[in-house]
Amino acid sequence: MSAPSFGIATAPQQIEYADLLRVWREADALDEIEHAWLFDHLFPIAGDRSGPILEGWTLLAALAAQTERLRLGLLVTSNRFRPPAMLAKIATTVDIVSGGRLDFGIGAGSRPSMPIARAEYDAHGLPYLDATDAVASLAEACTIIRRLWTEDAPFDFAGDQHRLTGAFGNPKPLQQPTPPFVIGGRAKATLRVVAEHADVWNYPGDDVDDALIRRGMLDGYCREIGRDPAEITGSLVLRVAYDDPAATRDTIGRAVDAGFMHLALSLPAPYPQGVATWLVDEIIRPSR
Repeated sequence: MSAPSFGIATAPQQIEYADLLRVWREADALDEIEHAWLFDHLFPIAGDRSGPILEGWTLLAALAAQTERLRLGLLVTSNRFRPPAMLAKIATTVDIVSGGRLDFGIGAGSRPSMPIARAEYDAHGLPYLDATDAVASLAEACTIIRRLWTEDAPFDFAGDQHRLTGAFGNPKPLQQPTPPFVIGGRAKATLRVVAEHADVWNYPGDDVDDALIRRGMLDGYCREIGRDPAEITGSLVLRVAYDDPAATRDTIGRAVDAGFMHLALSLPAPYPQGVATWLVDEIIRPSR
């Protein structure tokens, strides 16, 4: 990529659907905004813990049906929440609803060091594997999902984390051979999964210096398996400061200089009227 690609990230917490829809529709009409993202949590991870939060994939399908141009996805799906074959079916549906605009974001799930996020698993009766098993599950999930999207006959899968009998995906996603895989994570074990499966790597955070170190690790893992590191685009989520756009522009400049060309600009709620237009005028155009 010769120039950075800009998108918006709107966390579906402490906010109403109508406000999210307003921002996504506005962004959809602005060519400078190329992609739009939600996240995947079941409890709010900021603000009132008992406040409202919408489920990511259901919301993504609704927004896909209400937009026409934006590429869209979740940064990133927790692989802990849904069995991979079910996730493949959900994602296929969104790709079809969107007319082939899905970027398939996935990661191992929240880290054990995040007790706020950990609570959502217990509250919803979901198992919480340790980090080693979670990364192994992610690797198997990526393999299963890709096979469901590409193979024309049922197959069995016998892994250490997942077992399927007669697995088959019909229909297939509109994008062929698959929607792009956007894999999030920074741990060494996760980066090995990224090296094997990802089209885009999303660093979880906006620490450009650490992201650059992790990028070096990822490039090394790619070379170990004979893959060109340039095949994987680097992605960051950068927080927008409404009252200090210059600071956001500065962070964008450092990210681009470090080689991160896929940038999702995280918009704090509540969203001002005309926020997408403001973003283009005050941050995206001056950053090109």
